[in-house]
Amino acid sequence: MDNLLETHAVSKKFGNFTALNEVSISVPKGSVFGLLGPNGAGKTTLIRIINQITMPDTGKVILDGEPLKNHHIQDIGYLPEERGLYKSMKVGEQAMYLARLKGLSKVEAKERLQYWFDRLEIHGWWNKKIQELSKGMAQKVQFVVTVLHNPKLLIFDEPFSGFDPINANLIKDEILRLKENGSTVIFSTHRMESVEELCDHIALIHKSNKILDGPLTEIKRTFKSNIYEVGIKSQNDVALEQELASKFELSKANFKTLGEELKLNVKLNADESANDLLRYLTSRGEVSHFVELIPSANDIFIQAVKNTKI
Repeated sequence: MDNLLETHAVSKKFGNFTALNEVSISVPKGSVFGLLGPNGAGKTTLIRIINQITMPDTGKVILDGEPLKNHHIQDIGYLPEERGLYKSMKVGEQAMYLARLKGLSKVEAKERLQYWFDRLEIHGWWNKKIQELSKGMAQKVQFVVTVLHNPKLLIFDEPFSGFDPINANLIKDEILRLKENGSTVIFSTHRMESVEELCDHIALIHKSNKILDGPLTEIKRTFKSNIYEVGIKSQNDVALEQELASKFELSKANFKTLGEELKLNVKLNADESANDLLRYLTSRGEVSHFVELIPSANDIFIQAVKNTKI
């Protein structure tokens, strides 16, 4: 798969503090790429380097096959975590101004703004001042001016901050639609449920170092532990649990059912398959629940950070 963005061994220091230590990432074209990490990990520094707000000390950035240059700023749309709208300006006036800065003609800007204002149902805000809007309303305006010029690369840093669940879902749908229409997205967030819903690939930065990256499905496969959540009805739960304990590693499971089944987490042995376990269980009782425990993005985040010694 072709990459739209690559960073090669990018490092950055501020005085004696190392913000990034030889960080390399590859962002495939047409993907949503999750840039993750604890507070202070170096994510914002990397984003600022991609946006040419600051420069790396060493390493290089490649955008669509070319070393990053000044003109590439027109190919990037950036929604920062700290929003930057002018509070005393009217929404329409400010949106037009920012659209012109992105290289759009007055006619193009007005047409695209009309499209997006209608799409996000904010057409009635044109003559309102930013200071009259709620945080979520201002977020919608900032989202529009970020995507307005149809950039190749969109960078969203905590894009759902300030949104209620309905509008957060609306923006998620728009991000996925932009991806389907050919945009490439870098998505930075602490909300792991959003990572699950949106991201194809992820990179995890911790203490200025990249400690994990790749397709999310492959990373989940690497972190899975062959544990199955099982609910089973039998004539004698105590005897069955003892029998299972002699063959497998068990722990108590906690999930909701309508009955009073024996609920266990069962870890498969290396030489056994899920079908082997299911056949064994059905020979001992009525299986009402059988689910492989796939690690969530949140589980992977916590485990990778805890297990990394830097």
